[in-house]
Amino acid sequence: MRYLITGGGTGGHIYPALAIAKEIENRHGDAKILYVGTEKGLESELVPREGYDFKTIRVKGMPRKISKETFIAIKELLLGLGDANKIIKEFKPHVVIGTGGYVCGPVVYKASKKNIPTLIHEQNAFPGITNKILSRYVDKVLVTFEESKKYFKYPEKVFVTGNPIRKSILEVNLNEAYRDLNVHPNIPFILSFGGSGGQKKLNEAMFHVIKNNILNTHLQILHITGKRFYKDFMDKLKEKNLILNNNIKVLPYFYDMPKAINIADLVVTSAGAITLSEISAVGVPSILIPKGYTAENHQEYNARAFEQNGASIVILEKDLTGEKLEEVIYTLIEDKKTLEEMSKNSKKMGKIDAVDNIVDIIDSLIM
Repeated sequence: MRYLITGGGTGGHIYPALAIAKEIENRHGDAKILYVGTEKGLESELVPREGYDFKTIRVKGMPRKISKETFIAIKELLLGLGDANKIIKEFKPHVVIGTGGYVCGPVVYKASKKNIPTLIHEQNAFPGITNKILSRYVDKVLVTFEESKKYFKYPEKVFVTGNPIRKSILEVNLNEAYRDLNVHPNIPFILSFGGSGGQKKLNEAMFHVIKNNILNTHLQILHITGKRFYKDFMDKLKEKNLILNNNIKVLPYFYDMPKAINIADLVVTSAGAITLSEISAVGVPSILIPKGYTAENHQEYNARAFEQNGASIVILEKDLTGEKLEEVIYTLIEDKKTLEEMSKNSKKMGKIDAVDNIVDIIDSLIM
């Protein structure tokens, strides 16, 4: 069987696509997989590294307001439709899977018009514009959040599957994690990070929290600034003559997130779909600070879904201060009952079998 997968622009669209590709390979050893993205998207770097065949089409995101860029985007879209048509004709896929981002538009649309089975996966609580348009043409619409269903016009097509996560998040040895991260299991451990790229407002608030708790041996913090913010953060600590002790670690990036997430008592983070899928798979309570500049403000919709289910407390960037964040952190870690309740609610939202659910549905379309 030949599987064509498309999705790109950000890791939030690409990593679920790669998880789906991996599960298809695990189940069907003779599967042929082709990934279609754009030349400039992050997928052009990540996908070949995973060993998958990769082809590109020409396409640009459509500006929200009409301008000169709109006409350039329309021209690129027409070229992209031609590119997609050529790739589909040559590869002859049995099914086409889209995971979001504007690259999906031409590929999934063309496949649907050729009567090839098609499906899309939406990672966020509020769907992206490409997926909303494509939902009209595809056979199945797979969503991460129950709350997403109301945004699609064809409810009979919509299935709640969850968002694929890396299997390593579920395979952590807790004793090893405490040892490797030098974390004491009986002292509250706070993990804070603003997604893979960091988050300026979160860094500013966490600086206040760290400054006030630098000598507090009853609290442990691992704060990940993001590579572009690390130097400024450390320079600021130096300016204030603040020297970090063993209880607080500040890093630019952290490659062993599954271990950190598994042993955290509380996570302070933005509200990207992958992060939320991973913390809910483990059942970690969270303070969510959705990034205010994401497409269609989708992070706030993600965060509100967790808040409404009692798994998180949400602070918007415009309301965030160091004082407020510190107050909420202390309120939670001093209230074990609330923290336990949030942990249970987080776990209820987790869907650890998301990728199995998705590939089951893919198989049902073509087997």
